[in-house]
Amino acid sequence: MIAVLHRPTLVLNRNWQPVGVVPVTRSLTLVCSDRARVVDPHDFQQYTWSDWSQLLPHDDEPFIQSVAFRLRVPEVITLTSYDRVPMNVVTFSRRNIYKRDRYTCQYCGVQPGSEELTIDHVMPRSRGGTSTWENCVLACLNCNKRKADKTPDECRMPLKRSPFRPRWKPMYAWHSMKIESWSKFLSEAYWNVELDEY
Repeated sequence: MIAVLHRPTLVLNRNWQPVGVVPVTRSLTLVCSDRARVVDPHDFQQYTWSDWSQLLPHDDEPFIQSVAFRLRVPEVITLTSYDRVPMNVVTFSRRNIYKRDRYTCQYCGVQPGSEELTIDHVMPRSRGGTSTWENCVLACLNCNKRKADKTPDECRMPLKRSPFRPRWKPMYAWHSMKIESWSKFLSEAYWNVELDEY
């Protein structure tokens, strides 16, 4: 049951544009508080909490077992009073640099684990380098120490891949789970992208 509660639910704004992905627990909270409606991806009908809780799950679909009844797991919800479209900018953050560089040292290519990686400034800060997408990469501790306050050219440590600002996409590897019914609400450009947590 815990795994079911953590399944992803696609969140649409009031205009049915994708704006986020949340776990089932959060989606049910939004529906129960009347801030969202469950969307049935088969016929696009919308359900309030009282309507949804009356529906019996099909044999092949996940459900939540309570003491008194089984509750269908929502795959898609639409917010009742949210019109905004998500900003198409990926936030510059430590977490997102790790995602962009796939937990891999950009100098030697090793994947030692997050605790053995650090963020390196390609142009060192001591020489005017800034903390931006285009100047920061992941480096293992050994490569970071070896590079020190030099540029990659100066220490003969070419980058495996030049740092770049990632393009915004909504479902950025949501636990690698792809819900088939979402394809009715998402164009191909939306797959493998990051949406905000709502």
